[in-house]
Amino acid sequence: MANTINSKRVLIPTSLETPPELPADAQLRQLQGATMGTHWTVKLMVSGSISPAYLQLGIERQLAQVVAQMSHWESHSNLCKFNHAAAGTWHVLPAEFFQVLDYALYLAQQTAGAYDPSIGKLVDLWGFGPKSKPQTMPNANAIAAAMQDAGWQRVQVDRLLRRVRQPGGLSLDLSSIAKGYAVDQVARWLQSQGVVSYLIEVGGELRGYGIKQDQQPWWVELEHPATQAAQGSAAANDSSTILALHGWAIATSGDYRQQIQLGDRNFSHSIDPRSGYPLTHSVASVTVLHAECMVADALATALMVMGLKQGMAYAEEWRLACRFISKTKDGYRESMSQAMRLMLS
Repeated sequence: MANTINSKRVLIPTSLETPPELPADAQLRQLQGATMGTHWTVKLMVSGSISPAYLQLGIERQLAQVVAQMSHWESHSNLCKFNHAAAGTWHVLPAEFFQVLDYALYLAQQTAGAYDPSIGKLVDLWGFGPKSKPQTMPNANAIAAAMQDAGWQRVQVDRLLRRVRQPGGLSLDLSSIAKGYAVDQVARWLQSQGVVSYLIEVGGELRGYGIKQDQQPWWVELEHPATQAAQGSAAANDSSTILALHGWAIATSGDYRQQIQLGDRNFSHSIDPRSGYPLTHSVASVTVLHAECMVADALATALMVMGLKQGMAYAEEWRLACRFISKTKDGYRESMSQAMRLMLS
């Protein structure tokens, strides 16, 4: 994150509503904690009469609800219960879980399976789930078997009764969308409490609204593989890009975020549902800007799987604001969609 725009490239969304005025006694507060195997931070401008302890508890409740419903690590979550249910059974889902799954299935259809929330067994097989890590690369037969149990087309949804059918052996994994949804839930709760200025981050996914005491928006720095590798060195910061995050959310999918070593090879946690194998193309990261963090989170994963050519074509078709960072023999190369290029100032 950044609080200054000196010597940095600046992105300002083309459609920004006028931010609300801060309370006369607004104070900057920072709350934080742990959730979903990562950390969360909320910076907010609030009246001195609002208890930070009350806000902390409310935020934790929103995050805990997402975990209780959608975690594939917690054996008692609604998601895990569905994954282990008998074939042919229907399950009424909590409203939040159903909303996330419904969008995930929509995106799976839109991307022709480049995004697929039903690859839980593949995620486990490659060592990125709650099961013990494999020591060797999965063989072709195991991958084929896991793919046979997957497939977003196998998921039947009854929207009227908010229920989903377990076809048998299908394992949902919403880790590529649940963090973003959690960010949105925290934002909605804060606004219901009258908070008019906040910056929320959960594991690198962000959503911001309003202004600070200096009348500046919340400035955030776009994640870049070079910055991650250099850990904030001057060389990495020379090419940094910051964004005014008011009324928008941003999410990044990167091959450096989580990896596993099997034998003498490192594999990215991003798995192509169409092949069953981790990604091997040149795209190192994809960053997406959207009004909803849930959508940005899922889209970043989908575009990462598609790769630069197919992903950029999809982004231009749907007018998405996004940035691809690709690895080349000469270093990293940036490619921005037209919607994001228009934000450069």
